[in-house]
Amino acid sequence: MKDLTPLEIHLGHATRTGPRPANEDFVAAAMPEGAERAAKGVLLAIADGVGGHAHGREAAEYTVRSLLADYFSTAHTWSVEKSLDTVLGATNRWLLAQSARTAETAGMATTLTALVLRGRRWHLAHVGDSRAYLWRDGALLRLSEDHTWPHPELSNVLRRAVGLESRLLVDHDDGELAAGDVFVLLTDGVWNALGDEAIAALLARRAGEARGRGAGGTAAGTGAGWPGAAAEGAAAGIEAGGTEARRPEAWRTGAEVTEAGLDPQAAADALVDAALRAGGNDNASALVAHVRALPADNLHDRLAAGRRLPLPPRLAEGDTLDGLRVEAVLHVSRLTVLYRVCPATVPVGAPAGANAAVVPGDHVAGCVAAFAASAAPTLTRTATASPRTTTTSAQTAKVPVGAPAGANTAPRWVLKTLLPAHEHDEDARRALVREEWLARRVPAQGFPQVADWPARAHLYYLMSWHEGESLKALLARGERLRPHEVAELGARMLRLVGVLHRLGIVHRDIKPDNLHLGRDGALRLLDLGVAASEAEDLREINNPGTPSYMAPELFAGTPANEASDLYACGVTLYELLTRKFPYGEVEPFQHPRFGEPVPTTRYRPDTPAWLEAVLLKACARTPEARFETAEEFRLALERGAWQPLAVPRRAPLLERRPTLALKLVALASLLLNLVLLFLLTRS
Repeated sequence: MKDLTPLEIHLGHATRTGPRPANEDFVAAAMPEGAERAAKGVLLAIADGVGGHAHGREAAEYTVRSLLADYFSTAHTWSVEKSLDTVLGATNRWLLAQSARTAETAGMATTLTALVLRGRRWHLAHVGDSRAYLWRDGALLRLSEDHTWPHPELSNVLRRAVGLESRLLVDHDDGELAAGDVFVLLTDGVWNALGDEAIAALLARRAGEARGRGAGGTAAGTGAGWPGAAAEGAAAGIEAGGTEARRPEAWRTGAEVTEAGLDPQAAADALVDAALRAGGNDNASALVAHVRALPADNLHDRLAAGRRLPLPPRLAEGDTLDGLRVEAVLHVSRLTVLYRVCPATVPVGAPAGANAAVVPGDHVAGCVAAFAASAAPTLTRTATASPRTTTTSAQTAKVPVGAPAGANTAPRWVLKTLLPAHEHDEDARRALVREEWLARRVPAQGFPQVADWPARAHLYYLMSWHEGESLKALLARGERLRPHEVAELGARMLRLVGVLHRLGIVHRDIKPDNLHLGRDGALRLLDLGVAASEAEDLREINNPGTPSYMAPELFAGTPANEASDLYACGVTLYELLTRKFPYGEVEPFQHPRFGEPVPTTRYRPDTPAWLEAVLLKACARTPEARFETAEEFRLALERGAWQPLAVPRRAPLLERRPTLALKLVALASLLLNLVLLFLLTRS
């Protein structure tokens, strides 16, 4: 279901050189359309190059352009704060490098105030002495703090700016949006000359004039934007700086402001003109954003539309739901149920005996479950059908790709939903919708892909079905993996985990059950049901993870992170090799004690020393003793015997179990005293 009410923002901007010889301010905005706006929002930015410097304008323009171009390229699973910090950190390093090149460019820096309006929230990033204001219900609220030092002769001295220091400290803030909100970004040439009271009075006067006219002004951002923004998917935008120009005619057309609104362009012009009339002696720039309409909710805001859907009833083989036929019940847990489904109808005019349903969209290509008979050269002996896969009367035998007409080439999917008993469990509903959102943002290679189904009228989602079996099922049927096969599987698994971590996603439940080896030879990482991402706050519906694969720090209440994922990877490989756990099996609700991991050679004497060293490091008790990244872990497996890790030093007993060590010392002392006492009595 799509949100029919997009976030609607009207923009206005103005910039004047004033009494200065050149304009060192730069103002810009990017307003992508459709899904990109829902995912990343609208980005506004204003910058003021460090006053008096020959390259202040270049610093301001480069910073704003880089932010507007690169922010939209960051992962959708990243939080707004992480996306802005990553881009601004790179920009800060570039400015410092430019400053170090020549004496002419030394010291080039700029202030920056950026605002992201996404869904029903605003996010602010601020460095320097430009300002951000929120005007709501006739009251003006300042959102930013001036990063300046007091000076007896100068109006202000910057203590923070982009390009000023190697470590960039950015202020972040966020809050809820409301229809009618007006955000005002100003350089110090405006707010310093007017003051907060005059700014509030001017906005109130402009709003009153707009209500009196009943209409007027235009909607910004509806025409040509700067080339970089268009190239990055920001379909519309504005920019200005270093000129006396007001809004270009190219984007004057647009919807008129209603009687209850405020013309943002008229407000921006009025603020700048008033500042210069008040004796402002600096460049004067203003960017005004008027929030005209808010989406009911979007994917980042808990996907409210999906949560309103009813849950499906409990289904059995042969049942149909929304044009999908259930072929098998795959798994039932305390909360969820998984079915294998296919389209229930055959297109009119299909060949006799065909079962080739219409695929509902190009994105479903590749979700067909029938793969070519050939598999990867290694581990081909494990590429068998899952024992849970059943055949019904509606099925025919699987046929390789390229089979003749009439063969069964219908797409199959896995349908995941909640059990009917959780119809009113809002946390469970939210978690399922959020899981679908995360699954849509992972790449196709190595992960099941989500498929759209236009006829969906219940709460569930579809993901691609792949023939094969989980690594847990492989162990259950008695397969004995050789050390080099475990190392190869580990390297492939860590590539997938590294992809998640680069997207800001922590899986939190890595184990052999969630690693699937397909008949096509591909290893896939399954089940993002308890995954956490930086883009959303997670309200738990259960204790995430499986106890035997949970890192020791998780039992002490530390939140899961990349380090705990890597620990689970190490335990998974340890189990694939030995069928045991490095610290023994942990039962639910048990609070285990962790000593030293058992060497793999106790269970598998054929384990190479280098592989044992890698696994013991991965399963270390403390995060500091483990691998720092998935890439480091993967390289240790791939380099293997050619560049082996140093065998970790076994911690002394006093460090591993201090209480036991002290007891042994006390016992030894007691025995020694008894022996001495005996000898003294004999003599």
